[in-house]
Amino acid sequence: MLPRRPIQNAFADARRRVVRALAAVFVGGALTFVVGHACAGEPVDAGETIFRRGILGSGELLEAGREGGLRMEGAAAACINCHRRSGLGAKSGQTSIPPIAGRYLYHPRAQSREDLDLPYVESVRFDRDPYTDATIARAIRDGVDSQGRPLSYLMPRFALNDADMAALIAYLKRLDVRRAPGVTDTELHFATIITPEADPVKRRGMLDVLEHYFADKNAFPLGATPALRTSRKMMFMVNRRWKLHVWELTGPEATWQDQLARYMAAEPVFAVVSGLGGTHWAPVHAFCEQAKVPCLFPNVEVPVADDGAFYPLYYSKGVVLEAQLMATRILGAHSGKVPGTVWQVYRAGDSGEAGAKAFAAALKGHGVTVSSRALAPGEHAARALRGISRADTLILWLRPGDVAALGTAPPAQNVYMSGLLGGLEHTPLPPGWRGVTEIAYPFDLPERRRVRVDYALGWFAIRRIPVVNEQVQADTFLACGLLAETLSHMTDTFVRDYLVERAEDMIERRIITGYYPRLTLAPGERFASKGGYLVRFADREGTQLVPDGDWIVP
Repeated sequence: MLPRRPIQNAFADARRRVVRALAAVFVGGALTFVVGHACAGEPVDAGETIFRRGILGSGELLEAGREGGLRMEGAAAACINCHRRSGLGAKSGQTSIPPIAGRYLYHPRAQSREDLDLPYVESVRFDRDPYTDATIARAIRDGVDSQGRPLSYLMPRFALNDADMAALIAYLKRLDVRRAPGVTDTELHFATIITPEADPVKRRGMLDVLEHYFADKNAFPLGATPALRTSRKMMFMVNRRWKLHVWELTGPEATWQDQLARYMAAEPVFAVVSGLGGTHWAPVHAFCEQAKVPCLFPNVEVPVADDGAFYPLYYSKGVVLEAQLMATRILGAHSGKVPGTVWQVYRAGDSGEAGAKAFAAALKGHGVTVSSRALAPGEHAARALRGISRADTLILWLRPGDVAALGTAPPAQNVYMSGLLGGLEHTPLPPGWRGVTEIAYPFDLPERRRVRVDYALGWFAIRRIPVVNEQVQADTFLACGLLAETLSHMTDTFVRDYLVERAEDMIERRIITGYYPRLTLAPGERFASKGGYLVRFADREGTQLVPDGDWIVP
């Protein structure tokens, strides 16, 4: 179970996961749990429930204790907190949490890792007697390993009856570390998903990056720094070609999940990388979660905020983050007492509608009057500005075409706009609007990110990839790099859950982070960049931006 040299960071992370993952509500005297890693609609498995949620077969909370009298119960005592969803543990610095998936627990003693007929996991213990059902039960209850030696004092001792113990052991045996779908002896299969509403210019730019990256990876399968790998790890490495499948969706969104299921049945993939969507990404998100396939950093303006999801990972909350940035600034600037009315203008059916909804939700309960005006197809943007007074606040969720048609001067004294939809520093905001408009900017500032983005731009230039949308193409390049780096640390352990876990662990070590100042994912978090700026244009012309304050994390 737990090693002899763990450090407190592992348990600090575990506590943070518990806070994020667990919501408990009492309904009619019954305790119902909504947990971050639970998948709605799946059959209840007693062993899985103990492992992931800390709930016994009886519905009571799992109880555990450590030396010194520290007691834990429920989600705080769940095995997943340290051994992870995959059961493959983790290793970082001096923290070493061994795998407890059945194949590792029951493997015979070996002289070295090279003698193990198992997928490579750095924290595995090979020099001990194999566990049996009886010695696993003893380890869980009494903290004694397969050879009768005490486990670390940080390994909890669990109060489990025989039925719950049998269910938990059966679940550990079922944790599958065998080859996942989309993995062959010679290839790793990946998909990228494109929705019908995706911008065709962004689509071409994204696919250019993906196709060239995959070609490079297949030309140099070990990456750029094979000398950094240990010979022990190299023994487990098998060079596999990367194969990209482009899953183009068509028709109404109600049909997308069926289309994705057919794609998956025809050619299973190990994971989805990047991708491109418009207003509606929820069906894709739901498919990846239900199919248990990782979906790594798609280019979407309206990602899905789903506390129960595990497999989709996003760079940020997109327009929802922008809404939170603007709401935070407006409430702070007016000490919660906003004069006049806050008006929102968006085009019906576009991503701005989701942003407007999130903004109204952020201001709800603060005594602020929020009114929205949706532009109908063909309606001129300037018409929606009639009747707005100088004392009001105006929020614009508009694309460049509508921004350019706003008119010569704003009707309100305070104006905010979506940078994502408007084109960031290239938005065609009329000169008369530039002095009063603050732009929500969920990225690092251009001059601060330049060195990190130049790496990608240089790569594009060498491969003669046209830069048609720098942000989308830089994000796509970053997603490919994150995937490559994560796979290199997984070696031959091709388990989908493990891919997500390793991505969570690896992302904050990434130096080249493109448009983002920092990316982090604690277990249970799905959004790697947490904040942004409010910026203004420095002049009536040009693209130079000036931050109006520091980086904001709503």
